[in-house]
Amino acid sequence: MPLADHLRELRNRLAKAMLAIIVITVVAAFFYNNVIDFLTKPILDSVGCHHTFSEMNTTKGDEQCAQITINGLLAPFTLALQVSLMAGVVFASPVWLYQLWAFVAPGLHRHEKKYAYAFVGTGVPLFFGGAYFAYRVLPTTAKVLIGFTPHGVSNLLPLDDLLQLVTRMVIVFGLSFELPLLLVFLNLTGIITGRRMLGWWRAMILGITVFAAVATPSTDPLSMLALAGPIWVLYFGAVAFSLVNDRRKRRRDDDGLDDDEASDLDLTPEDIGEIETVSASRALPEGPDRVNGYDDVT
Repeated sequence: MPLADHLRELRNRLAKAMLAIIVITVVAAFFYNNVIDFLTKPILDSVGCHHTFSEMNTTKGDEQCAQITINGLLAPFTLALQVSLMAGVVFASPVWLYQLWAFVAPGLHRHEKKYAYAFVGTGVPLFFGGAYFAYRVLPTTAKVLIGFTPHGVSNLLPLDDLLQLVTRMVIVFGLSFELPLLLVFLNLTGIITGRRMLGWWRAMILGITVFAAVATPSTDPLSMLALAGPIWVLYFGAVAFSLVNDRRKRRRDDDGLDDDEASDLDLTPEDIGEIETVSASRALPEGPDRVNGYDDVT
């Protein structure tokens, strides 16, 4: 299509995606308390508090509890808008992802579409798997951090800070689980080999461990290992896949030619058999301007 038609189609796709996000954001605004309760419940339960932020949090026994607070006159409205918009973007993701795919897909070849389906189908479960790990690790993280509160001192935790912590943990864990997918993509495109990836295993384990220590806000080794352990497993899984893929490529290259290699030409002459001779009188009819079937030109 011409450039103007591409821009017009992009505008229509973006309009549909934004409309879906706005509609779901408006619907989520009526349930934003439930969304906040869902995000904060594991943390509050782990430190002995009530599971809803709207209730006054109390301590159970000698356990320390953080009281959830909101500061400012406009803070509740801003928080509701942020939570609703986040829920709208997340729950409308099937719509805007489809609109993005519908805009890009016509320019892809058949094999490129096949790879795209495979990567999307693998990347989405990996991201949600990382987000689930973050949601399960957050209670332990909160319990360790609250434990540093001095005895007899109330810990006032702003709700917006808590939600930012939860959101950051979920995004960081989700994106970190995409590392093996990136390595597999680089291997399929021929940029790196499985043997080279395997040679990096010491540096990768160290780098993943340091990343997990920085990404997790707590100082306990349990939270760090909860993030680093699955990434270690996924990394070695990507290495195993790359080694198998490299072996398959070598076997295919041994059986055939490379893409930039020319095949040998067989220049041996062959017998074409007897040639039937046709007399000139039979090939061309006689006429006033022909002598033995030929005119002046022939």
